[in-house]
Amino acid sequence: MAGKLILLDFWVSPFAQRVKIALAEKGIGFETKEENLMNKSPLLLKMNPVKKQILALIHNGKPLCESLIIVQYIDEVWNDQSPLFPCDPYKRRAQARFWADYIDKKIYSTGRTLVFIKGETQEAGKKDLIECFKVLEAELGEKTYFGGETFGIVDIALIPFYNFFHLYKTCGNFSFEEECPKIVAWGKKCLEKESVSKALPDQYKVFDFFMEMAKKIGAQ
Repeated sequence: MAGKLILLDFWVSPFAQRVKIALAEKGIGFETKEENLMNKSPLLLKMNPVKKQILALIHNGKPLCESLIIVQYIDEVWNDQSPLFPCDPYKRRAQARFWADYIDKKIYSTGRTLVFIKGETQEAGKKDLIECFKVLEAELGEKTYFGGETFGIVDIALIPFYNFFHLYKTCGNFSFEEECPKIVAWGKKCLEKESVSKALPDQYKVFDFFMEMAKKIGAQ
């Protein structure tokens, strides 16, 4: 069922990193084609014609878009090893998907406020971001991973943002270690997994990229 897999990728994208982690967890090989943020390829525009965003997984010539949808597809197609969703219907449908969706809607957009907007709006964004992580920290509790002892979809949804922490705390002037120590410890635990450590870019490279982008648009 593996067939040919091509990931249309951009190195700093946390959404592409989710897909890489999921495929690595399943032990599935794939080809990566790096996209240019300012000059998207005809293949990408063909494979993701609605949103035209840099992320698409092509499986045997058929495109899949949106990272959480792609991860679910991967889990359903290669369902014989390393399940990424809980087997229990309640936990799978009402819990894991809820928290993955929460991360999708809250973390990325709120985090961008710290980088690209100044003044009172940035300060409000910092408070919102810290609150989001505190909510997630409460859900994590004393568990090793969000699913308990098993690394799964909620971890995959959130862990790409771990290497954004240096960017967030520098721009927002706060300490993740002080505000959300359990989330920091969880992130370090996730990084012990090869599937995660190989997928995530260097945190300082991420910082430099967004600082350069902020300068170009006049946000710094």
